[in-house]
Amino acid sequence: MLGMVKQLNAEGLPGSRIAPAEPDGGDDVIEAGEFAAVEISAAKERSPRVVLLSTGLAVFAVFLDTTIGFVTFPAISATFRAAGPSTVSWVLNAYTLAFAALLIPAGRLADRVGRRKMFLVGVVVFTIGSMLCGLAPTVGVLIGAEVVEAIGAAILIPASLALVLQSFPRERLPVAVAIWGAIGAAAGAAGPVLGAVIVNGLSWRWAFFLNLPVGIVSLLLARVVLPEGREANPGRLPDPFGVVAITAGVALLTYAIVETNTWGWGSAGFVVAALAGCTFVALFVWRCLRVSNPLIHMSLFGSRNFRWAGTGMFVYAIGFNAMFLGNVLFLTGVWRYSILDAGLALSIGPAIVALTAPRFGKLAARIGQRALLVPGGLVWSLGGILFITRASNHADYLHVFLPAMVCTAFGVALCLPQLSSAAVQGLPIDQFAAGSAVVSAMRYLGSTFGVALVIAFTTVVGHRISTDDFHRVWWLLVGCGVAVSLFSARLVPARAARAQEAP
Repeated sequence: MLGMVKQLNAEGLPGSRIAPAEPDGGDDVIEAGEFAAVEISAAKERSPRVVLLSTGLAVFAVFLDTTIGFVTFPAISATFRAAGPSTVSWVLNAYTLAFAALLIPAGRLADRVGRRKMFLVGVVVFTIGSMLCGLAPTVGVLIGAEVVEAIGAAILIPASLALVLQSFPRERLPVAVAIWGAIGAAAGAAGPVLGAVIVNGLSWRWAFFLNLPVGIVSLLLARVVLPEGREANPGRLPDPFGVVAITAGVALLTYAIVETNTWGWGSAGFVVAALAGCTFVALFVWRCLRVSNPLIHMSLFGSRNFRWAGTGMFVYAIGFNAMFLGNVLFLTGVWRYSILDAGLALSIGPAIVALTAPRFGKLAARIGQRALLVPGGLVWSLGGILFITRASNHADYLHVFLPAMVCTAFGVALCLPQLSSAAVQGLPIDQFAAGSAVVSAMRYLGSTFGVALVIAFTTVVGHRISTDDFHRVWWLLVGCGVAVSLFSARLVPARAARAQEAP
């Protein structure tokens, strides 16, 4: 991650446009359209890259925790075997539910009360939650601790991206967001291997304890270097009915998806939960259109890039998480790799993303995100085609799995950072955290949907799982890649976007 920041510095990004925070916390605040021009020595300058490093540490911990979770889950299940598989599954589901439901309210609150303040709160809550997870004596305590951890993650993720967005000039945002995304990819690369090593050598509990030093360092650094930023004219607090409606709606939709493996897609339980979730979301939209202090200003969706990039992010997340989990299950279930071997085999893909995403972000800053997203979705789809046409029950990593994974890795590097930056780049500064939270919520809902689909596609009763059972997973990847390209074609071209932003 330090290498990414060094590369960012080498690209000639300008110094900070914002007044630095004082070491004691300070009261300096960035208001919309108002950036202080402060002459400070090079030794004390709080540049945008330092803001990116500070927030990136916490983001690394969150995404590392997510990817490690897939690897440590079998060990957790063995520890709490007496509780039963359906109960233990809520170790993952509770985190998903709380995180997805709270992203949008937390993002809006960060714009309202202060992004630095919310980021610091999020780091503290996430770190405490991680400690409680590692110490949990029962599965019930572990599930509750996962909820605490998810609350912290939901608070800090939109606030961290908003702090990055407010610190860089708009023309450099594609590079900054690409590096922010590459930090998550680096965590994805480390997660499977690190999780396997921890489980084999220590205990699954240490996967949670690993977050403690990262959280402490991130907190101490953030208190010194992060500037504050919030709405110029905050007004009243966001509509509480809207907060309840969107939280309930997203929670019910997420619950419906994660329970499909138990209920089935056509069950009454799924239909009732999904309809109830959609009803609450509709009530939320209705409320936002009628009150003067909405949780989300519907004008966000007036941005063409926000609409199409956000939709592309939702579809991308379905395909990406289906691909990631599907490949884990394929390597361990069909090719009979150990968890450690599977982690090593999968780590190459996220490593490619971490190395190439910042470079693609630099290119996107010059030619626009659409020019990379349209071919990126097709390259990503090609990886799925290679899996479908070449994979068999016979293990052949070098000639079969590796070429397909390289294609998907380059596709992800072309798509993920560009979708993130295209969605939020043109938003008003007052709504950076809220807009980032909406995009993150769409991504996480898509993630949940993708995982549920993989479980539904690969749950085979009565016979040993085989390559044929994964063809639907890979076809899903192909379809999502093509859809990302089609949605991205609707984005405003780079030249037109610059013309719209020009005074």
